[in-house]
Amino acid sequence: MAGGLIPENILEDILSRVDIVELISGFLPLKRAGRNFKASCPFHHEKTPSFMVSGDRQIYHCFGCGESGNAFKFLMRFERMEFPEAVQSLAKKAGVTLPEIRKESSSISSLSEQLYKINELAANFYAANLNSASGQQARKYLVNRGINEEAAKLFRLGFACAEWEGLINFLRGKNIALTLMEKAGLILAKEAGGYHDRFRNRIIFPIVDIKSRVIGFGARVLDENLPKYINSPETAVYTKGRNLYGLNLAKDSVREEDFIAVVEGYLDFITPYTKGFKNLVASLGTALTLEQARLLKRYTRNVVVVYDADAAGEMASLRSLDIFLEEEIDVRVVSLPTGFDPDGFVREKGIAAFKEKVKQANGLFDYKLGILKTHHAHKGIEGKAKIACGMLETVSKFKNAVLKSEYVRRLSMELDIREEALLAEIKKVKPDTNAAYFRELPAERPAQINPTEKLLLKLMLEETALIERIRERLEPADFSDARLSKVVSIMFELVEQGKAVEPRILINHLGEEEISRFICESIFLPQEASLQEKEKMADDCIQRLKNEKLKFRRSELHNRIKTAQGLGNEEELSRLMREFNELIKIKV
Repeated sequence: MAGGLIPENILEDILSRVDIVELISGFLPLKRAGRNFKASCPFHHEKTPSFMVSGDRQIYHCFGCGESGNAFKFLMRFERMEFPEAVQSLAKKAGVTLPEIRKESSSISSLSEQLYKINELAANFYAANLNSASGQQARKYLVNRGINEEAAKLFRLGFACAEWEGLINFLRGKNIALTLMEKAGLILAKEAGGYHDRFRNRIIFPIVDIKSRVIGFGARVLDENLPKYINSPETAVYTKGRNLYGLNLAKDSVREEDFIAVVEGYLDFITPYTKGFKNLVASLGTALTLEQARLLKRYTRNVVVVYDADAAGEMASLRSLDIFLEEEIDVRVVSLPTGFDPDGFVREKGIAAFKEKVKQANGLFDYKLGILKTHHAHKGIEGKAKIACGMLETVSKFKNAVLKSEYVRRLSMELDIREEALLAEIKKVKPDTNAAYFRELPAERPAQINPTEKLLLKLMLEETALIERIRERLEPADFSDARLSKVVSIMFELVEQGKAVEPRILINHLGEEEISRFICESIFLPQEASLQEKEKMADDCIQRLKNEKLKFRRSELHNRIKTAQGLGNEEELSRLMREFNELIKIKV
């Protein structure tokens, strides 16, 4: 079942009610091209449109990059959703009610919905405070930081007054229980009993997820008192290491530019964004996590990390940047001049200078090597050893054997150390992950599809009438490619049940990207032949498959006979010879 806990018939019902042309035209300008529609592909840059959408078959395919699928797949790729999210989104659009999965997941969902509602109320409360008489000082602070009223509205900025129970009293008026306020991380228990607001006399930065739901808050003092920032604790809807500030606003620009800049703080995001640098996010002041790297990977594989130039921060950053390499993300690094963070740099030097800095970002190898050289005497033996050790930890994370080899060679030249010595040392770094590199094993590739089997599937996709003709003479097991065998089995089953064989439904049953792509491509590139000619082609393919299968069985038996002869196993030899003679008599 493609949807895990979602029944297949529900998925089919959703697909039958959603028009893929209408869905995709909500994101892309589609132009009619015969029976189909055409657009520039949203998944890669191209000058000539090669992205096709079929209203008849309810699928899409790009002849440039090969991206293809049904409505679920498009939403997953374009909106960077997981499958369950895409199902929920299209079910809502189609008016299909999804079954309750489990009681416990339902209760968790219920709590989450309540927390989203409370956070939304709190964000509105803080925004109203900012625009009231009590928010005058906060408004003045924001103006001094270059944030005008329009920007404050865009980022939903607010102000928490100095009152101890201002938010509590507001939420009580909305019939929100104290226990829920506490679960949302908005209030704190007093030692003497009762509660008080978590945030007081601070600028409020609502943290919004990719679906534009408020999930938490950051709060900054108006002066230089410490702590400068306090943030929401982790809740049922907010995990600090799984979210990125501003991604909901940046995602479209990231898709267009195919790279994203990562800064650290709220203002480091807001200032460049308001000046026109749209494709960036903030890491909420934490070391980057694996979850955040994977979140970024949904949108682009090109990341530029912008750091303040303080030595402690630089060394700490090195430990988190290797995560990008493990996720096969191209990461580059900008280190701003001493005393500057992105907010201050843009306000003093201008957005053009900031963009130039990002453009000139160093690759991770050069960035890390530069930092290690400043911390260790790189001309001394001990210093070289420490630098080599630190660099090899990073080089070992590259999954591409060519890149590893090239960076080992570069490190050898930079440190004037023999390449053989570095290769010996890198083997000590997590040898399990590097074993394949040193054995120089070829990368595993999907098996090539038998051309005869491929043509048969193509013919069945084009002419439903041929499926029954082929089903009478072949079994799914007659297809040597397990992936095609699975597709054919589904097609035969649908025909047997009297159901239509629709590509959009077939794709739903498959986790195999190559076969899904082939199915979609076949629809847009049909055989220019009559039904009679296609029947002849199908008969020829069936004959060829049977001949190939018989030939394979004879060859297999021949090898087993030779083995039995070598072992002197007369009984087994006699049985195999009889079987072989029977095969010889078969004519196809």
